[in-house]
Amino acid sequence: MSNRILICRSNPISPDPRVEKEARSLVRAGYEVQLVGWDRTGVLPTTDDHQGIQCNRLQIKAKYAAGIMNLPALLRWQWGLLKWLVVNRHNYDLVHACDFDTVIPALICRSLFRKMVIYDIFDFYADHLRATPEWIKEIIRIIDYRVINSVDGIILVDDSRWQQIEKTHPKRSIVVYNSPEDFTPAKSRSADNARNKDRSQEDSHFRVVYVGLIQKERGLIELISVFDRHPQWRLDMGGFGGDETFILELLKGMTNVRWFGRISYEEALDLSGTADVLVATYDPAIPNHRYSSPNKVFEAMMLGKPIVVAENTNMDRIIKEEECGLVVTYGDPQSLESAFVDLENNLDLRKQLGVNARKAYDQKYSWKIMEGKLINFYSELISSIRT
Repeated sequence: MSNRILICRSNPISPDPRVEKEARSLVRAGYEVQLVGWDRTGVLPTTDDHQGIQCNRLQIKAKYAAGIMNLPALLRWQWGLLKWLVVNRHNYDLVHACDFDTVIPALICRSLFRKMVIYDIFDFYADHLRATPEWIKEIIRIIDYRVINSVDGIILVDDSRWQQIEKTHPKRSIVVYNSPEDFTPAKSRSADNARNKDRSQEDSHFRVVYVGLIQKERGLIELISVFDRHPQWRLDMGGFGGDETFILELLKGMTNVRWFGRISYEEALDLSGTADVLVATYDPAIPNHRYSSPNKVFEAMMLGKPIVVAENTNMDRIIKEEECGLVVTYGDPQSLESAFVDLENNLDLRKQLGVNARKAYDQKYSWKIMEGKLINFYSELISSIRT
């Protein structure tokens, strides 16, 4: 057998672009794929269909971004996932565990039932935690190193992540960038205007889009302050996260900002397709941000849009190398404002950055390229175990 794959993720996969596109790629390669996720709200369907792929959700209520206070819920999730894996052990051969908070139950099932485990490290967990004591992070880091050495193979999202796990010796490894599948946005500017003629004046204004995790450490306070000083610009925002209530309070009374909340991945790409510029300014003081290559950068490449990122976040290296955006100082509204002014006033610059972005996607970062690497990795792993 060995062709039945279970992908585990500690969110409801509603959406989770990386999980969903990996699942689709594996299905196209002939594997049977299921998903299991964590619904912290307790209101989503326990089972639904993701384009023919079954998604199972464990309803274990918890908050986002609660730090150490969320530990009891995290332990309940670990226990709930382990029980689910044991009960359903005859329905999968390989566990594709996404991040540290799914891999321990997977390894237990590897010991008990000889299941293969691939560890897909989206974020190195100890460096990802926000409000957790350092001594707890260090314990997690030590355990994580051992996990990496134990699993059948690991997947990293960027070459820079090797610096975070340099003390480990994984059996097999591969880098699969967090690139989007090629996608043509349904909402072009012309289509948007055709449906909303009264917005023609609004669409003539400089427009920026941010859709993603709603956290202060993603430069959102500075972003909002810049748009507060430029009412002639337009900002579209969407997503969810632990600082959502705080951010929504800042947006009150701002007529040049539209809030979309939690939207599907396709809707997010549609919205991003209407932008003049995208933005992803993450705090470099957070270790995971210094090694990040988030899907926002590759979405901008795929859409042919310039993007503004913060320096010292690894994203700046990619942006400078491909000449497809501008780099600003994190936490400095003046630096961010200056970048937007340059992009507003220089249409030729915007166009050239967009052209460079799409070229980089086609030649180096497309999901078609990443899919080939993923499938080859799986094929080599399974072949080696069978022999």
